[in-house]
Amino acid sequence: MSPEERHARILSMVRQRGRVTVDELSAFLDASKETIRRDLGRLDGRGLIRKFHGGAAMPEMAGEGSFQARMCDHVSEKRAAARLAAGLFQPGDSLFVDTGSTTVIFAEEVARTGELTVITNSAQIAATIARGHPGNQAILLGGTLRAEGQETVGHLALEQIARFRPRHAVLTVGAVHESGAMDYDLDEAEIARAMIRHAETVTVVADASKLGRTALFRICEVGAIGRLVCDREPGPDLARALAHARVTVHIPAGGGSGTAS
Repeated sequence: MSPEERHARILSMVRQRGRVTVDELSAFLDASKETIRRDLGRLDGRGLIRKFHGGAAMPEMAGEGSFQARMCDHVSEKRAAARLAAGLFQPGDSLFVDTGSTTVIFAEEVARTGELTVITNSAQIAATIARGHPGNQAILLGGTLRAEGQETVGHLALEQIARFRPRHAVLTVGAVHESGAMDYDLDEAEIARAMIRHAETVTVVADASKLGRTALFRICEVGAIGRLVCDREPGPDLARALAHARVTVHIPAGGGSGTAS
């Protein structure tokens, strides 16, 4: 098992249980206690868990929390970014849209555009698009269904993504840093990576709480993002990285200066 796989399993176990011991992790992962302690130290250093003597627990702000909880966080900021992002698309456009609280809101806004083809792994987003303008077409990717987020993930979903070549990929991510876009969930990161590979352009929609943060799973370099839509202007370090990579930044009026390119 690679360190990345082991870290993912540790993080998943901590999230499920809230609190785990080194002994439990060692037995579950068939790894030495010393290896587990080093892993916990690395994850703690990234702010993803809180290490304590003999084990680890979830910190208050490690990861993104449950999907339903995220739907209640930063709602006005997400709505501002989603509404602005929706205005960037025209009738006839084809889009990948991944699953996330921000893209659910984006779907509500963009569904009015009309004549859109949206390929998504979110049952909720597919239904929103289909109920919108009568000219819309929603294509729901199959795969392993996660009940909470009503999303499909896994090999089947990834295989089906490769069958399409839409003009745009619209993604929400867990973190946007100078080093790139990242997520807290391995399966969701894989979906985002696949959509990026098979779309012509990439638009990331994120509220400002995601900016300047890091997460465990890398999605792409900053340069792979064509447009970043956010409710507020990025901080100076991220702004410089975006400008250097020629990423266009869209911010609502009152949220800061308009474009970095």
